Amino acid sequence: MSLDSITENIDEAVSGFFEPIAGWLGDIVFYSVSIGGADVPLIVTWLVLAGLVFTSWFGLVQVRKFRLAVDVVRGKYDDKDSAGEVNHFQALTAAVSGTVGLGNIAGVAVAVSIGGAGATFWMILCGLLGMATKFVEVTLGVKYREVHADGTVSGGPMHYLPKGLAERFGKNGKTLGKVLAVLASIMILFFGLFGGNLFQVNQSYAQVVSVTGGEDGAMGSSGGALFFGILVAAFVGIVLLGGIRSIASVTSRLVPAMAGIYVAGCLVVILVNVTAVPAAIGEIIEQAFNPQGVAGGVLGALIIGFQRAAFSNEAGIGSAPIAHSAVKTKHPASEGLVALLEPFIDTVIICTMTALTIVIANPASWGEARDGESIGGVTITSDAFETVLPWFPYILTIAVMLFAISTVLTWGYYGLKAWTHLFGRSRTSETVYKSLYTLFAVAGSLLTLETLISLADAVLFTLAVVNIIGLYLLAPVVKRELNSFLDYVRARKAGGSVETGGDTDDETTKATV
Repeated sequence: MSLDSITENIDEAVSGFFEPIAGWLGDIVFYSVSIGGADVPLIVTWLVLAGLVFTSWFGLVQVRKFRLAVDVVRGKYDDKDSAGEVNHFQALTAAVSGTVGLGNIAGVAVAVSIGGAGATFWMILCGLLGMATKFVEVTLGVKYREVHADGTVSGGPMHYLPKGLAERFGKNGKTLGKVLAVLASIMILFFGLFGGNLFQVNQSYAQVVSVTGGEDGAMGSSGGALFFGILVAAFVGIVLLGGIRSIASVTSRLVPAMAGIYVAGCLVVILVNVTAVPAAIGEIIEQAFNPQGVAGGVLGALIIGFQRAAFSNEAGIGSAPIAHSAVKTKHPASEGLVALLEPFIDTVIICTMTALTIVIANPASWGEARDGESIGGVTITSDAFETVLPWFPYILTIAVMLFAISTVLTWGYYGLKAWTHLFGRSRTSETVYKSLYTLFAVAGSLLTLETLISLADAVLFTLAVVNIIGLYLLAPVVKRELNSFLDYVRARKAGGSVETGGDTDDETTKATV
């Protein structure tokens, strides 16, 4: 029996078993109501509402404290004696690598095909709102993280939900928090294996095949797929062995590189068509409020834009706090401010650059997709680049690879923290997980497992419901932490001494000038 027939049988067997489950949970999580002719997914409304609430609650923190966030990333307020494993910049790049991926390339193309150019405007707005949500969840992640005896750190919703709820609501909060922590761990682990690993490898392999001669090319055979999977798995396994320090070291180089390559490509297309830029911007704004050919009109364009942004930057999901919690700091809100830059980079910059490139280049495939033809998002984006740079699909392949590998690495770390919360931090336990994760990377080049990937998406966004309820309940804690850090910053600027009573478990910081 050939390798192709084996993998095909596995795909069919897995899909047959999980399809009813995936369908049932997907119908619940992504349930939509029809408003004004547009289908409005309630989970998107839930995520956007959180952004609105936290933007208001913290007084436009993403605007007022943007410059301070940049200063923190630059190391202006670093304290080298703080517990943690990585600096602010490394924590940011590690988290960004988990959100910046194929969705920024393919997902945006699909969004502007379904929702028109106007979806870009709403995508930007949703990204700006998500900055506030990310600030809240990451502040809590650092506040309630666990620093182990060996200096390593564990954080995320599996830690701040039980600890924070117990602190605020006593015994009942503690019991609820423990249940939610287990559920959060299961959801993160499941998505990490299938959405953050297998899917990324599968899609990057598909792009490699497309630029190497297709199914008849050098990489189109089952042997080529196996070689690709083993190569990626070997790299991922080696980096995972080094923990968050190793992952951060790699992503702190990969993220700027992949963003630089991709944004540079976008800028080339935009600059070559620079005379079309004003018209493209005008089209985006006009169609945001007066779209043509979009189901549901303005509301339809808004929903598509919000959906793409919410699914891309993962604000409110609870995943990013896991990476950010490893930062070296005594002030939880300092990393919360750093984290609000994440949706800005992911959505406001990279997603917008993709959309603007497509609108300006206006490739034939985009017009065909808007007319209802089924065309892959990567194809539309690649065609947009090809209008100016015929050889760019090869560069795009490199960018896709970098996006995918960085996402696989970061979700490998997220999954490890979920795994150890469920099964303990022993060396055996961690080795079992890392072996399993690398095997899934190999499987990603051989199997599609579309049903399981759909199920993983539904599971991840179920976590958003649980996580955001916790964020609402713990928001007063975040406000205290923000005020404490701002006192610290004012004291530093004034040249005074700052006394801290301990690490991130302290709720107050005393500043004397």
